[in-house]
Amino acid sequence: MNARALVAEDEAPQRHKLCALLGELWPELEIVAQCADGLAALEALTTLRPQIAFLDIRMPGVSGLEVARAASESAFVVFTTAYDEYAVSAFEQGAVDYLLKPIKRERLEQSVTRLKSRIGSGPPPTIDALLDALQTKLQPRSTSNAIRWITGSAGNVTKMFGIDEVLFFQAQDKYVRVVTASDEVHIRTPLRELLASLDADAFWQVHRSVIVRVGAVHRIETTEDGKLQLRVKGRPDVLPVSSAFQYRFKPM
Repeated sequence: MNARALVAEDEAPQRHKLCALLGELWPELEIVAQCADGLAALEALTTLRPQIAFLDIRMPGVSGLEVARAASESAFVVFTTAYDEYAVSAFEQGAVDYLLKPIKRERLEQSVTRLKSRIGSGPPPTIDALLDALQTKLQPRSTSNAIRWITGSAGNVTKMFGIDEVLFFQAQDKYVRVVTASDEVHIRTPLRELLASLDADAFWQVHRSVIVRVGAVHRIETTEDGKLQLRVKGRPDVLPVSSAFQYRFKPM
């Protein structure tokens, strides 16, 4: 049986080991992407459309749970995790499979057998409820190192903003724009580093170059070519939403 899969794991040795084991146990499986973070996995899902997604639950920036939400309509999900507490009863419902690290050959063989039986038997099951349940079981992100203040430059002037004032961050060349309702500065911290220090419930990455405060979003527009773009309260800026993040804005 021919099938296409992506593997998302931020630790290279474990990623390579999983791919090697899959090559032995399922030679016909085409691994179309090996991703080191959640953003790369989202982009691979959108462009390559694999039927299976092996996702590490904890990845920098965009978590495996968030990637699974985007993948669930088109791909069967297998979570990999080093934490037994995530192997909750919800997994036993069969909507998704999970592999505990270090991944054992025998356990992966069972997962491969299940996947082979599911592919071709119908679309992937709806797993939103499962993902919600798993999300509540995740330990809250530590806020001890969370950003409280932003200090940046505007010409020859240095300014400070409270993080609650920030509407969005936008990467531009070597800098990142930090925009409030009435002002903006530039900082050198890359978006990826910023994302790891922001409240994931308050700030969403919506594009490789944009992180937006969710509460600041005023309007979501669809362009003539079907892409989404955002407008935030009190600003004229139009912010792009990449196809990899459109799942965040599905109508309720």
